[in-house]
Amino acid sequence: MTRSATIRWVCCAFVMLLSTISLASGQTLTPDADGFIVANPEDLQPPEGSRSVRILGRSSESGMYIMRITFAAGTGTRPHFHDQARYITVIEGTWWVALGPEASTYDPDKMIPMKAGSFLFEPPNGIHYDQARDEAVTVQIMGMGPVKTTRIETDQ
Repeated sequence: MTRSATIRWVCCAFVMLLSTISLASGQTLTPDADGFIVANPEDLQPPEGSRSVRILGRSSESGMYIMRITFAAGTGTRPHFHDQARYITVIEGTWWVALGPEASTYDPDKMIPMKAGSFLFEPPNGIHYDQARDEAVTVQIMGMGPVKTTRIETDQ
């Protein structure tokens, strides 16, 4: 991808401002009387027994959503894709990902590390899988809903 194409993708991400795995609902942040949502770091921690914090909206409904998900060490996903774009920032830990058509077959050796502070744009229907390896990983996922996730069958 050329530099200008990359810039266009990033600009689109910010213009749209923003699909995701269906997860058990965690904490939801609510706007104040004037409609503002202000969250301190402690407000963005999943409540006990949950692994996600819904910051804004829902991936199952129309409109923008933002959520933070914490993957426990050793957990991850198998090959899948979403019908909507996703904008992901690694907040804490190292998240391992495999991307593109070659990710339709699960192979942990093909995963690349994304350290805290990394950003990932997943295009609509972009095949991928991910994993937290030796440590818990927190990612922030933004997108437009509703989102449909399709899992890909593999031989393994």
